[in-house]
Amino acid sequence: MILPVPLTVREIHLAERMDDPHCDLTELNRTYAQFGAVNGLVAGWRQVYRQVLRPRLSASRPNTLLDIGCGGGDVPRALARWAARDGFTLRITAIDADARAVAFAQDQPPVSGLHFRQAMSGDLMREGQRFDLVTSNHLLHHLTASELSALLQDCEGLCSDLVVHSDIQRSPLAYLGFRAGVAPLFRGSFIGPDGLLSIRRSFTAAELRELAPPDWTVRTVIPFRNLLMYEASARA
Repeated sequence: MILPVPLTVREIHLAERMDDPHCDLTELNRTYAQFGAVNGLVAGWRQVYRQVLRPRLSASRPNTLLDIGCGGGDVPRALARWAARDGFTLRITAIDADARAVAFAQDQPPVSGLHFRQAMSGDLMREGQRFDLVTSNHLLHHLTASELSALLQDCEGLCSDLVVHSDIQRSPLAYLGFRAGVAPLFRGSFIGPDGLLSIRRSFTAAELRELAPPDWTVRTVIPFRNLLMYEASARA
């Protein structure tokens, strides 16, 4: 299979269809509804929870988590379920700048301890909020270098323990694998075309390391994932 594009640089100018304020709402909501399945295939949050987040949770007090750019809300819902199953109290605030995403998430069956709101990280910074943990899924590739810098600065102020941003790692194999093995499974939504654009917009691990502030680290995870992480407790 031949690549249609070289993938040598980020194609940040490409616009994903779901980000269009005038896109078809039925297709958009179907996209949100399919996020749980596609993230289950490619995002690896069960592993991140077990290896990275769960060891940080306290059994003796409530824990707090902020999920930024929550989309349809499947990742914070999964984190809430896993934490409850393991006997932890986890209070999650999940935010998104897009009112359509928040409306979809709020329309799903409620999960104890999980709250959705339309907001950006800067809004919570101005409110003086703090969380034990901060996460995001597939957010970084939407950002320019300057937007990434602003987000990371906000996260340092919002987090008292650990930040984990999980995103796609741009590579030819990721592109070909998604096009052949994942995109055909999701019809009638933006998953296929937007997923391919997301890979073209995403960072390599080396690019993230170059842009990340000194206290941030980049971990690569199979298959084709970057974890951009900040440990506030270590810095303190």
